[in-house]
Amino acid sequence: MNARLSYAVGDIHGRADLLEEALRLIGAHRPGEARRIIFLGDYVDRGPESAAVVDRLMGLTAAGEAICLKGNHEAMMLDALAGGGASDLSLWLANGGAQTLAAYSSEDCGGIGVPESHMRWLGSLPLMTQDPNRIFVHAGLAPGIPLERQWERVVLWIRDRFLEAGSGVFDKHIVHGHTPLWAGKPDPAEPELLAQRTNLDTGAWMTGRLTVGVFDAEVPGGPVEILTARGATGV
Repeated sequence: MNARLSYAVGDIHGRADLLEEALRLIGAHRPGEARRIIFLGDYVDRGPESAAVVDRLMGLTAAGEAICLKGNHEAMMLDALAGGGASDLSLWLANGGAQTLAAYSSEDCGGIGVPESHMRWLGSLPLMTQDPNRIFVHAGLAPGIPLERQWERVVLWIRDRFLEAGSGVFDKHIVHGHTPLWAGKPDPAEPELLAQRTNLDTGAWMTGRLTVGVFDAEVPGGPVEILTARGATGV
């Protein structure tokens, strides 16, 4: 049976507490209806529990309960740890990788560092998924470029060209994360809800808010409802 409801979850960044609250909210919302959960990337870095977040998401995908997209922070982590140079490692550590290494080196993880199974899973993540009305992606899309020609670096990192594109530029509504704060989104704790796109990155690691957009396959465009997992700020 095709899922009528899609629950898109914004950037988690090591906040395992907010992930569990988001899953609780999703489970309690419109029970009995077919659904799918889409995570928009950036599971690691900055927050304190990246290892626990990755482990939980691996379990959900293995059980067929979720689709997890790759984010730029997963890409940075892979580049830094999979034979990347000193510049790759420095970039990652400066953008929250130090917290991720600390999480994987804790006693809760046996102090063994990042397991190979986690690295394989992170490397296997898809860049985007679709439904008839929407495209789900981490950062966004390059305007004027066919979907099949979008580069990985673009869909993981793009900001201004995508964020400033008006309505009518893309064939479908775009659901994304990646940018909690910019000129068009002055409050990082609030999602950005526009006719042409939905930005669900609410800076969970610092604001204590993880946002879930509820999308109905029978209703084109943006979310029909917003769910918000709330916790402590600046953990």
